[in-house]
Parts: sequence; structure tokens; C-alpha cells
Amino acid sequence: MRIIETKVYTISEHPNKELCFDFVRENMHDLNEMSGNEVIDSLKTLSEVIGGTLDYSISVFPSRGEFISFKDYDKEILNELDAQDCPLTGCTFDADLIESMQQDGDAYRVLNALHRDTEYVYSDEGLTELFECNEYEFSENGEMI
Repeated sequence: MRIIETKVYTISEHPNKELCFDFVRENMHDLNEMSGNEVIDSLKTLSEVIGGTLDYSISVFPSRGEFISFKDYDKEILNELDAQDCPLTGCTFDADLIESMQQDGDAYRVLNALHRDTEYVYSDEGLTELFECNEYEFSENGEMI
């Protein structure tokens, strides 16, 4: 038997934070999955409220195959919704979705909001916030302990 000692760092103590950021970006691809699910919940709830047919394929990362389609829905009911009240699920994506549908006739603003949110989550600032809030620790080579 042998004992191996390892130096362990918080993000604020780590001598090379980029190693930690790179490790997480390369190995944790679902950090913003919750936001993607919130958008899907908003889409489905709006479809229930305004009727019609909903079809979509979205990702938290921009993708060429993404789309959101509402067809044959009740525009009067849509226009009665107050986007700022977030009346669908209570999350901020409700406002982006409703405003986009009311003003532009499509739902692409909510995709842009989701992608901006994901961009922040994977930014140095967003990752540092995640690491500090969860008290994550890292080895000297940047791997999460």
C-alpha cells in the first residue's frame, strides 16, 4: 500500500484558473440544462394557452437545426397575455417568448435568451460563481475533486 498526497485548491486559490475552466468546459456539457428545460416548459405551456400546434428542436448551445414553430394558434389570446407577469411558468423565459410571439410572430428571441444564458454559465465569471457557490475543489492540474 502507498499513500498519495494531493494538493487541493478552491478556484480562488488555484494557481492556474484556466486549467479548471478548461476541464469543466470539456467535461461538463449539461451545466445549463435546467434553463433548456425551462424554455421547453414555457413553450409547452404557451401552446396549451393559445392552442394550435407546437413543434420545436432546441439546444442550450446554438445549433443550425434549431427551430420553434407555432401554427394555427389564437392570436387574440396571445395578445392578451402580459409578458412581464411571466404567466406561463413564472420564469423569465416566459417574457422573452411572449414578447417575441406578440411583436415578431415567432419565438426566436427565447432561443437567443437561452443561448446568452448558456454563454454566461460557461464564461469565466459564470464558472467562478458556480465553483464558489458549490465549494468545488480542484487538483493542481485543474481536475475537479
